[in-house]
Amino acid sequence: MTNTKPIRRVAIIGTGVIGASWAAQYLAKGLDVVATDIAPDAEAALRKFVDSAWPALERLGVSPGASQAKLKFTADLAEAVVGVDLVQENGPERLEFKQKLYKQLDELLPPDVIIASSSSGIKMSDIQSGAELHPERCVIGHPFNPPHLIPLVEVVGGTRTSEQTIQRAIAFYKSIGKKAVRLNKEMPGHVANRLQGALAREVYYLVAEDVLSAADVDDALSWGPGLRWGIMGNMMLNHLGGGPGGIEHFLHQFAGPFTATWKTLGTPELTPEVQKKLIDGVHAEIGSRSVEELEAERDEILLGLLELRSNRRKTVSPRKVGAE
Repeated sequence: MTNTKPIRRVAIIGTGVIGASWAAQYLAKGLDVVATDIAPDAEAALRKFVDSAWPALERLGVSPGASQAKLKFTADLAEAVVGVDLVQENGPERLEFKQKLYKQLDELLPPDVIIASSSSGIKMSDIQSGAELHPERCVIGHPFNPPHLIPLVEVVGGTRTSEQTIQRAIAFYKSIGKKAVRLNKEMPGHVANRLQGALAREVYYLVAEDVLSAADVDDALSWGPGLRWGIMGNMMLNHLGGGPGGIEHFLHQFAGPFTATWKTLGTPELTPEVQKKLIDGVHAEIGSRSVEELEAERDEILLGLLELRSNRRKTVSPRKVGAE
């Protein structure tokens, strides 16, 4: 596979929540997008989503030539992948389905076309077993929801994925403004979802044990460490937590207390009773607000944070940007 072929036309397979958001992202970056989905009214739902997402994308800054008119739709898979440079697959999280789909794609596509999966948990080594001809061009490109706003993309290959494919995928995602992180080995759930899972386990435990309410645990997160996590990650924050001594002092000072706390972390069982407590707590926190209202609130604050980080990046030197 050549590592220099530009990616200008992308096929989106599956236009649900993630696929539609990916489509909006690619269109905003000036790419040609052809989407395919066999669900009834899929095209109408996709175009409605892209149209609703466009003001936010314009606010963040669209690329020259970006246009919703560059979106094409077909229910025919073979037609959708003609002439594309990359496929972003967003099918159901079922291994047999993906293996069958990758066999079809492998037979339809030239060998230099990357097939990237948005799979949130299935390993590429398992998925690419369906692509017998060119498994080396298959890679995980897992976004965080919603992809058109959240910059993160986790990139990890399977056992038969080539280094060229991984490097080309990372370069592509970075070229459209994504924060691409490379996983050096496959893990169930990749990395970001594992981090979420570890946190969710303790959140559910604390609510189940009546330590605090669902609303209060959300406040404890979003008005406490969550504010910092929107700026820096755990390792950098630990470095700052060590004061002038940095990470060395932090670990010397807190390694003992940390490990002692780990031993008390909970492992809740999501029994029907615990699930009801969690559900009731969330609905009490929601009140009369709709899902649409909550999404709008989330996205507005998220846009503000993204704009703040972008403006901050523009004011620092290139050296500092690279070291961030």
